[in-house]
Amino acid sequence: MSNQLEAEKRNHRKLGQELELFTSMDEAPGMPFFLPNGMMIRNELENLWRKKHKKAGYQEIKTPIMLKQELWEQSGHWNHYHENMYFSNVDEQNYAIKPMNCPGAILIFNSKRRSYRELPIRFAELGLVHRHELSGSLNGLLRVRSFTQDDAHLFVRVDQIESEIDKVLELVDEFYSHFGFEYKVELSTRPEEYMGSEEIWGKAELALESVLKSKGVNYQINPGDGAFYGPKIDFHILDSLGRSWQCGTVQLDFQMPQKFNCAYVGEDNKLHLPVLIHRAIYGSVERFMAILIEHFAGEFPLWLAPVQAKIIPISDSHAVFANEVKSQLESAGLRVEVDYRAEKMGLKIREAEKQKIPYMLVIGDKEMENQSLALRKRKEGNLGVMSIQETIERFIKEINSSR
Repeated sequence: MSNQLEAEKRNHRKLGQELELFTSMDEAPGMPFFLPNGMMIRNELENLWRKKHKKAGYQEIKTPIMLKQELWEQSGHWNHYHENMYFSNVDEQNYAIKPMNCPGAILIFNSKRRSYRELPIRFAELGLVHRHELSGSLNGLLRVRSFTQDDAHLFVRVDQIESEIDKVLELVDEFYSHFGFEYKVELSTRPEEYMGSEEIWGKAELALESVLKSKGVNYQINPGDGAFYGPKIDFHILDSLGRSWQCGTVQLDFQMPQKFNCAYVGEDNKLHLPVLIHRAIYGSVERFMAILIEHFAGEFPLWLAPVQAKIIPISDSHAVFANEVKSQLESAGLRVEVDYRAEKMGLKIREAEKQKIPYMLVIGDKEMENQSLALRKRKEGNLGVMSIQETIERFIKEINSSR
């Protein structure tokens, strides 16, 4: 099959509709609606994100969706970005709906006096942002107007910059390896429109380059593609068709802490300016989901599958036992459904395969009598008969091995 045909078969919008993952509506163009199956996947991605970030020493925060306009003027987003922002006026005060999460994280940092002993402070946020995209450029979950950035903002001392960026690179690698993605790395340097002095930019670019070199990472220079407030390292993941998607980013920022008078008390009892590291790994949860849908062609590994097993009773007389099996599997934390329809077993199996459900558990007289299940795996066929407990253990082992 040609790559183009294969890409069409894997189109996330088509699969999103067929597998009932998400939908778009005229009432909110470019702002996706997540259906129950899509929420299962999304929640698994967010659970993994929380688990890995907690282990890596991050603290989770949540900041408001709408903040006063003057905040965005202070941050520099207004000058560089206001054409892509949405606005509101409340109590004769102008507000902007956030296109980025950084000012909120900075306000939390500034909400109390900080000591050098607290640094690095790592704030992580699954923050919903809105950006105005032209209607012609909207594309499923890949190009949207509302999305959730898996952001983190690290407030660090100058002597911690390289070790913290090193840790971020390790975390990025851990995430992408988890999904089996290979990836390419780019260093994006000072753009034409930038804040701050050339000297500070030179220092920031050197720090990023130094970490990449010391880790032996292969990277390309992408001249002039840095953010307006600092240079960045971008990560491009390669999917199963070899297509490249820009997802993660690490940005080094000397500007924002200065603009917002961020400070910590140093060992010398004087106030010092922290350095801010902005970073995202999924990039956006929505876009990462789109990439995963196309990468796996909707055939998700067991831990990510919205429905992990379909229980198929052969006739009505097996329905009560099927319900008992469902309760036991759900009690073990598994996601299962029962196909109670009075249809032929062959049709039920074909439809479960079409829905890309990893396992089918068939129940007939013999299975009911022995309190067992006839297992079928998608694309592999019959796996034989197992007890309910053996089935649960098999599923949990498979899930844990990919977590």
